[in-house]
Amino acid sequence: MPYRPCRRGRIRLLKVKNFLEFIKEPLLAVLAALLISQFLMMHTRIPSGSMIPTINKGDHLIVNLIPSYYRVPDRGEVVVFEYNGENLIKRVIGLPGDIIDLRDGKVYINGEELDEIAYIRTFNSTREYVGSSIEFPYTVPEGRYFMMGDNREGSADSRIFGAIPKEKIIAIGAFKIYPLDQIGVLR
Repeated sequence: MPYRPCRRGRIRLLKVKNFLEFIKEPLLAVLAALLISQFLMMHTRIPSGSMIPTINKGDHLIVNLIPSYYRVPDRGEVVVFEYNGENLIKRVIGLPGDIIDLRDGKVYINGEELDEIAYIRTFNSTREYVGSSIEFPYTVPEGRYFMMGDNREGSADSRIFGAIPKEKIIAIGAFKIYPLDQIGVLR
């Protein structure tokens, strides 16, 4: 004799089916959000002032993970990278093979002064950092990138910990979403 659920069993099955139908769309939305945040883009809130004036403490950004899969960053681009278990956001200053020198409060790349007027106010790039093993002029090793914060006086960056390997770069480029009066692509 074939199994036929009793009336109570049919009601339970109907309730389970209705519940599954009810949670299907929110569950798919959560799954899509997880996939997007893991592989395409992520939201971040800036905890420090190391990138002032470009990015202020408390700003909210959406960073693009896709370019880091297929290309290397260009000089001047804002990138997110992993260092000692933390995600940091800085600007690419030196590319593999570049010779970086810091003199008279200016950055020199391969003997040429770097034009940073678009994102730096004033700074003293020759500041000594306790615990730094970097000596200038510094040659950026192959496959690595020299990063500096725009707020040179308040940024722990490649002047302290050296150049970052390409594999540690998580995102290239960012879009500021808060504060609302500053929405736009970071330059």
